[in-house]
Amino acid sequence: MSTLILQGPHLTLDLANQIARHTQTELHPQGQCYRLYGRQPFSPQTLARLRSTYDGVDINLLPEDYHPEQVRLLVTDMDSTFINIECINEIAAFVGKEAQVSKITAAAMRGEINFETSLIQRVALLKGVPANVLAEIYEKRLAVNPGGETLLAALKQRGLKIALVSGGFTYFTERLKQEYNLDYTLANQLEIKNSRLTGTVVDGIVGAAAKAKFLRMLCEKLGIDSRQTVAVGDGANDLEMLRAAGLSVAYHAKPKVQAEARVALNHSALDGILPFLF
Repeated sequence: MSTLILQGPHLTLDLANQIARHTQTELHPQGQCYRLYGRQPFSPQTLARLRSTYDGVDINLLPEDYHPEQVRLLVTDMDSTFINIECINEIAAFVGKEAQVSKITAAAMRGEINFETSLIQRVALLKGVPANVLAEIYEKRLAVNPGGETLLAALKQRGLKIALVSGGFTYFTERLKQEYNLDYTLANQLEIKNSRLTGTVVDGIVGAAAKAKFLRMLCEKLGIDSRQTVAVGDGANDLEMLRAAGLSVAYHAKPKVQAEARVALNHSALDGILPFLF
């Protein structure tokens, strides 16, 4: 049996019934989403056509080899996934270099340039920025994306571990860890001297390979299989981590990430991940 999950802010019962008729499936409401049960398999091509036909609705297939009740760990990217901003772009704005940094960031997220190289180039442009700018960004510009707090509450209630991993910076991941009681974090550490950024990072770069390695390390630490994990990301440097997880979720992601992830959420908030966990 195949299971389709429909969700999104513009999804109505009438529209869900229309999709059920189109796909010859049986409709079952479940909370804020609808599940469609059918006998025929849905190919990637069929799924793509459905998404194109019903634009504005997230339509995803629940993988047959994925078992939500066995999930023990969720690992999510930070910038533009768990939170609403790209922190490095915000820092650059304080020195009038936002356009330069944003251009490099966008190319890296699309996978057009190597992430590690892009980070070195971008951080170098931040040389001389006062360190207190980081606190100002956290307190005035940064927010958890819609649905994030609902997602965290549900994960904690079920006893799942939560990891925040980022090609961004430890200043932000550590504050988020404390504020939202997260279990694990990994990010790059900005070097600071005389209360200013030096334009370099300390102890290597957290890029695509490091994110995937972190997920596998946490699996070993927790004594679980990688199939018992969910990974969430939006950019090309998340792909290795997404491939390593039992369920990969592309959250408002670049096309390259959506093409590879098993689940794509383009209209739902972060709590749109919950139908794949319960």
